[in-house]
Amino acid sequence: MGITLQEIVFYVVAAAIMVCSVLSVTTGKILRAATYLLFVLFGTGAIYGILGYTFLGAVQLMVYAGGIVVLYVFSILLTQSDKNMKYKIGKAKLVSVLLTTLIGAALVLFLVFTNDFALNMIPQGEELPAREIGLDLIGTGKYQYVLPFEVVGVLLLACMIGGILIARKNKEEEEK
Repeated sequence: MGITLQEIVFYVVAAAIMVCSVLSVTTGKILRAATYLLFVLFGTGAIYGILGYTFLGAVQLMVYAGGIVVLYVFSILLTQSDKNMKYKIGKAKLVSVLLTTLIGAALVLFLVFTNDFALNMIPQGEELPAREIGLDLIGTGKYQYVLPFEVVGVLLLACMIGGILIARKNKEEEEK
């Protein structure tokens, strides 16, 4: 059984996502972190495309890679916070982070290997119609997502207003 081109592309994209994820959280510059995050979101959209979920891939690229990263970049530029973010981390914090990471990974592996997920409920290779997905997204019933969508919209608006207020405050302090 040979490896297919689709598997090779999957592994290359998955490796790029992992590298950019690590770079996103370890870089010292916040604008670079946002750029690496953009690459991670593009890679996630590519994974959806490889799996044949074109609608989810398009939503991933438009909403996350387009909208949210633009929001991050504007917030960063408004607050003028592209400074070096390298901080000294004590050994106690490093040990606690590593311990938490190991416990989290063990918990995820335990859940993955001990539970049956809903793979049997989703017909493999068939994509749901965009109309059905859209109606579920804007519905108000159980397992419909209009409330989380509105909450995220309010949260992003609050972030933008906070960024503008911080930028104004810093500008007024510089003028004094």
